[in-house]
Amino acid sequence: MPDHRGSIAHHYHERTKYSPEILNAKSKPLDWNQQPLPFKNYKLGTTLDLKPYLQADLRSVDPDSAQAWWRRLSHLLFCSYGLTGMIPTMGEPHYMRSSPSAGGLYPAELYLISRGTPLLPAGLYNYQAKTHSLLQFWDSDVWTALQSACFWNPTLEGTQMAIVVTAVFFRSAWRYQDRAYRRIFLDTGHLLGNLELASALNDFRPHLIGGFADEAVNQLLYLDSEQEGTIAVIPLADLREVKQNLPLTRTALPSIVQTEYPQLADGSLLSYIQRATQIPFDTAAKVNWQLPLTQGERSDKYNFPFCLKVATHSPAIAWGNQLENLEQTILRRRSTRGYSGASLTFDELKALLDFTYQPQHYIDQDLDGFPDYFDLDLVETFIAVSSVSGLEEGCYYYAPKAQELRQIRFKNFRQELHFLCLGQDLGRDAGAVLFHTADLTAAVAKYGDRAYRYLHLDAGHLGQRLNLGAIQLGLGVSGIAGFFDDQVNEVLGIPEDEAVLYITTLGRPRGTRDKG
Repeated sequence: MPDHRGSIAHHYHERTKYSPEILNAKSKPLDWNQQPLPFKNYKLGTTLDLKPYLQADLRSVDPDSAQAWWRRLSHLLFCSYGLTGMIPTMGEPHYMRSSPSAGGLYPAELYLISRGTPLLPAGLYNYQAKTHSLLQFWDSDVWTALQSACFWNPTLEGTQMAIVVTAVFFRSAWRYQDRAYRRIFLDTGHLLGNLELASALNDFRPHLIGGFADEAVNQLLYLDSEQEGTIAVIPLADLREVKQNLPLTRTALPSIVQTEYPQLADGSLLSYIQRATQIPFDTAAKVNWQLPLTQGERSDKYNFPFCLKVATHSPAIAWGNQLENLEQTILRRRSTRGYSGASLTFDELKALLDFTYQPQHYIDQDLDGFPDYFDLDLVETFIAVSSVSGLEEGCYYYAPKAQELRQIRFKNFRQELHFLCLGQDLGRDAGAVLFHTADLTAAVAKYGDRAYRYLHLDAGHLGQRLNLGAIQLGLGVSGIAGFFDDQVNEVLGIPEDEAVLYITTLGRPRGTRDKG
């Protein structure tokens, strides 16, 4: 029988928390015979090879030519989710991609939908990362069906292409069981961060849509909804076309709040919350896609009395002429495996915060000053400082509006961070550890249970900007999605109503020394 235990988002979050007791009780060896492949294969379809456009020298080519357009699209897809390295193994080699993924499992799939242009015929395409190609598996116009499934979002009226990001659930659940749902959306957030920046490199503008009728989009792409589900729809505007320089719209729509659900056994939580957070298809639904007048005007949430406040204003990270350093950074990014324990400088930390949270400072470098997120007003940032020269040890709240750090605890937390990060040395040896959190109750009140998706997508997006900024500065960086949830709040002094979403560790890679 159904019962009442708070929303399904709350229930899922509580049930998938880690604690020392739960982790020991539920840990079990992986069945390597069941490890899924991170690539999707189609038996039929037409392949469009994108590799020739990666190396093409277009300095003498008309920027409005077909060859230039194909180069832009090729680089966009490669920088977003392309293969950037390979590790030989006894069996199938392990391929690394431009976007990080927990455990190297890569649950996301990229699809491209064309409205039909002289260069890209109408139909459905899957991005085949392994061969860097587009495989057209459906050659009919489905654009009107996509518009209907997205409740007639106006950006789809003005664009000719859309990227759809889906997740193949078992790729991540094979290793992380029910908690994989968190990691899937964090991983997809990384991908959205790459897509945002790679679009700027190639004169596209992605318009993010998180409010869509899930099953309608799934059916449009011929997905098995038990195995794979749509995560985001991204109309892709071509900024070289004047008519496609479009106004911004809302990105998130609410789902219902489900407070009655059956007793759910371990192993069934992921599939249940995926279904419960869907938006049903309603042809009569009328959506006001205009941005709320108050969007982004919320003040910083916490202003602790008598706390130390430190300004974080910083010069912008320089990404080079025509952003060439940004593309190189995206392609050479790797998660750091170990830190030396040496100090970061406060200037480095300030530069990272500036790039991650103050995109308006990068307009003069031709980056988007107002990239799409779902709702950053719901995501908070706390930083545990272990070793940052010029900054006192302790835990700080980052106030992005005021651009300052506000200290809430005075202590070196190295040993506690080692414990909170499940005994990973990354937590202990990092110079600073960032925690993205959210008031889950407030988020669900605003967006229903679907808020759980939006929160983790935004946290992953922010995490990817931290990743790239750190690599550009020569620092080490690694995200952590496995941690002792409740103990984080208790140890660091983070308010109890803040659910921890994601951790990013920052430090000097092994073999490097202090600077300053």
